[in-house]
Amino acid sequence: MIDFETPEPIKKQQYVLTTVAENMMRPVSRYFDEHEHEIPWDYINFMHMAMRQTGAGSLAPREGKPDKDKPERPKIGYQMLAFMLEILAWGDVGMYLVTPGGGLGAAAVEATGTPEQKQKFLARFRDEKPTFAAMAMTEPQAGSDTSAIRSTAVLDKETKEWVLNGEKIFVTAGQKALEESNGFVVVWATIDPKAGRAGMRPFVVEAGTPGVKVTKLEHKMGIRCSDTASIVLQNARVPYDHILGNPEVVDEKTTKGFKGAMATFDATRPLVAATAVGVARATVETLKQLLAEQGVNIRYGLPRQKLTAIEKEVIDMEVMLRSAWLMVLKAVWMADNRMHNPLEASMAKVRCGDVVTKITQKAVELMGPLGYSRDLLLEKWFRDAKISDIYEGTGQINRLIVARNILGYRGSELR
Repeated sequence: MIDFETPEPIKKQQYVLTTVAENMMRPVSRYFDEHEHEIPWDYINFMHMAMRQTGAGSLAPREGKPDKDKPERPKIGYQMLAFMLEILAWGDVGMYLVTPGGGLGAAAVEATGTPEQKQKFLARFRDEKPTFAAMAMTEPQAGSDTSAIRSTAVLDKETKEWVLNGEKIFVTAGQKALEESNGFVVVWATIDPKAGRAGMRPFVVEAGTPGVKVTKLEHKMGIRCSDTASIVLQNARVPYDHILGNPEVVDEKTTKGFKGAMATFDATRPLVAATAVGVARATVETLKQLLAEQGVNIRYGLPRQKLTAIEKEVIDMEVMLRSAWLMVLKAVWMADNRMHNPLEASMAKVRCGDVVTKITQKAVELMGPLGYSRDLLLEKWFRDAKISDIYEGTGQINRLIVARNILGYRGSELR
């Protein structure tokens, strides 16, 4: 049964991560917002060193064999990531997105790869140099409808290589994954266009692969520190064993194509939700501090009719924040215990994306011209917030997933 008590290994990391967020992220948050795409190497190098030493924030398999004489560690990998990401997003969500590590790319390998592939591609995150990974799925004509993907992968039977062609857009960390040594992008392409979703497969495309080019970096409203790239693949060749899962086209139930993509999102959507909670928490805490400086303190415990309008607003924000975090905890606990969690993952994503948008907007509103100005970070958090409701499945798509799971409909029956 789920236990909402914070696991001891996570408690030990919270102090360190909060120190990083307070001293390495928050002080330069405005600078990197105004210098879009400039890379915060001091933060990246520090986090890489810390993560190598502790193993935190990585899905990389541990070296060596488990000690049978020691009790098995609790399964808290995704829970640990959720707590870590919430704190880092509290510091600065754009900077969190450039933290070295696997991100969506590693999650795709974890969800669809063989044990040998996981060892090969995930172990590199322990290397001395920071390593980045990304996932490329969205195309100009295929956003939420992943079945419309047109990128192709054709097997060259003579060389035993896959030849990839296509264009991918809105690839988070795509530039760093392809331009920094040892990085990679998991590219979703079809090996049989006639097979529909059953023909979809993920391919590991490593940095330096000929025929792969970053053609554009998006200029964005928020998360401006993070690069969001467009990538073109022109006869890009990858080794045969870089296809994740079964290369044979059978049907959707027996392959890790489309279902593998969805399994990736089931694991990562709660983590995106956790970052939304981090931004929302930063907003609520800052708002309460600013109000206190003006002599407005929240009087908890009074009947609602005796509270001021501002007190009611703040308390409502805190209720939304706490309920959203509980949904994250349930979804990541299920992921750690290998439980089927598409309903819980999408519910957490929907709720947290909605909550962070409402909280940041309300904070700007309550602070008036000061909240709208660049004197405070409130307006930045307002701009950063909306992406939580968009990437890794829009709020509308996740609401459809929730409805399908509750009502028992297939995707073709409820659109």
